[in-house]
Amino acid sequence: MIETDVLAKNNRMAQGNRALFRDKGLFVLNLVSSPGSGKTTILERTLKDLAGSCRPAVIEGDQQTDNDAVRIAATGVPVKQVNTGAGCHLDAHMVLHAVEHFDLDRLDLLLIENVGNLVCPASFDLGEHHKVVVLSVTEGEDKPLKYPQMFHAADVMLLNKVDLLPYLDFDVEACKEMARRVSPQIRIFEVSSKTGAGMDAWYGWLKEQMEQAAGGSPGA
Repeated sequence: MIETDVLAKNNRMAQGNRALFRDKGLFVLNLVSSPGSGKTTILERTLKDLAGSCRPAVIEGDQQTDNDAVRIAATGVPVKQVNTGAGCHLDAHMVLHAVEHFDLDRLDLLLIENVGNLVCPASFDLGEHHKVVVLSVTEGEDKPLKYPQMFHAADVMLLNKVDLLPYLDFDVEACKEMARRVSPQIRIFEVSSKTGAGMDAWYGWLKEQMEQAAGGSPGA
């Protein structure tokens, strides 16, 4: 009952966030993954490669430290750190307070890096357009079946660190099949945040979605 009440309150606040983002023409992504998948490195590369072509900001969620926020700030992009302490996820209320630190009229892209785990963040809507789950090839191809709620909640999967495939026993097609078994419509991009492989397709999707959000259309 308590969990139901908590989620219901969060969902109400998420709807308020969603209305705010829609009014501002702001495209919002919630990036989720287990620790070490490369979320922050993907963000760094994305922000550097798209510099000048969009107006982004980042919310960094961690239990402790501002290490990732410092890395993002080095790109010149506005960033707000949110430390959750013992909490294992961001919630809609945290996001609402974090965006108060930004001038939303000067932004068209908000990237939220959630706390690193594949369990708690799956249940909490932040008002985002899409959840993007990052899975690295060093983690094992069966993660979508082990953590089905997260992969079912995600619309996009970034399969990261593909530059390491020659050195690993990782079946890319099996991983993609497992992800689609849980979420048949999931969009999958094979990328390397280190070499840049596959990132252009990710950027192309991002730009299309930002254009739709700016025009008031829902993401797809």
